[in-house]
Amino acid sequence: MRILITGSSGQIGTNLALRLQEAGIEVLGIDLRENAWVDTIKDLRYDLRRPPTELIDLLADEPLDLVVHLAAYAKVHELVIHPERALENIATTFGVLEFCRARALPIVFGSSREAYGDTSEGITAEDRPVVAKSPYSASKIAGEALVGSYSSCYGIPSLVFRFSNVYGRYDNDLERMERVMPLFIREIAAGREVTVFGREKVLDFTYVDDTISAICKGIDLLYRGEVQAHTINVAAGRGASLIDLVEFIGRALGVTPKLRTEPTRPGEITRYVADITKARRLLGYDPTVFLEEGVRRAVAWSGVSASPAARGE
Repeated sequence: MRILITGSSGQIGTNLALRLQEAGIEVLGIDLRENAWVDTIKDLRYDLRRPPTELIDLLADEPLDLVVHLAAYAKVHELVIHPERALENIATTFGVLEFCRARALPIVFGSSREAYGDTSEGITAEDRPVVAKSPYSASKIAGEALVGSYSSCYGIPSLVFRFSNVYGRYDNDLERMERVMPLFIREIAAGREVTVFGREKVLDFTYVDDTISAICKGIDLLYRGEVQAHTINVAAGRGASLIDLVEFIGRALGVTPKLRTEPTRPGEITRYVADITKARRLLGYDPTVFLEEGVRRAVAWSGVSASPAARGE
C-alpha cells in the first residue's frame, strides 16, 4: 500500500507517517513547510490552495492507494483573527477531494471536536448536531460535508475522524503553531507565569499514540472496504481542565507553576468530553495513555528541565 498524507510536516502527520513506515507501508507527504523534526519521510513542498488540476498533474506518475487529508490551519483563535484562513481550509479540502475523484482514491479526513461547539450537558456522541462556533469549526464542518457529498455522488470511500486536543511527540514547533501543551511546558520550566484562558474549561486531551492507532486501524478497514462513510470521535473519553494540565506539567518538572486566569477567548470551546463508543465498536479503539502519564511523556520527550528560577533557587 502507498499512502498520500497532506499536512505531513504537522504533529499528527509526522507521527502517522513514521508509524506507517514502521509497518512497511510507503508514504508520500505533502506540506507547505519542511518537517521540523525528521528527514525520513518522502515529501513534496506544495501549496494545496492551488487549483486541483495542478495537484492531479503533479502526482500523475505517483502510484497511490489512499489519501489521509490532515493539512489545515488548525488554531482556533488564529482563525477568529484571520477568518479568511477558514475559507482556505475549505478550498484545500475541495482540491484534495477533486484529486481523489480523479484517481478514485479513498480518503481519511482529519476533522475536529470543534464541530460540536460547547457541550455543557456532558459527553458528546457523533449524532449530536454540529455547531459552527468559530470560523475554524465552520471550516471543519464544511470539510466533513464535502467529504460526505463526494462519497454520495462519486462513490469515494471515506472516513472522518474528529480529533480532540492531540498532544505528545512532534508538537513543539512553536514558531509555526503555538500549541498549549509545549507552550506551557516551556514557560513553566523557565519559571514564567502561564495564562489559562478559561478556568472552567474542560477538554478531552488525546495522547498522540492513541490518535495514530485509531487512524491506522481506520486506514486498514477503509482500504479493505470493511468500514466507510462514518464519522468517528477519537479522544481519551475523559475530561480535564487546563488547571489540571498546568498542575500535571508542574509535577512532571518538579516545580510549582505560576499561573493566572483570563476569560475564555472568542470562538473557543469551554467543555468537551467525547463519547468513544463508536471508535471502540468499529475500530477496536482503546486509549491507553491518559493525561497525567501523557504529560510526563511529553515533558520527557521535549527534553526540557526546570530552570533554577522555576525551582526557586
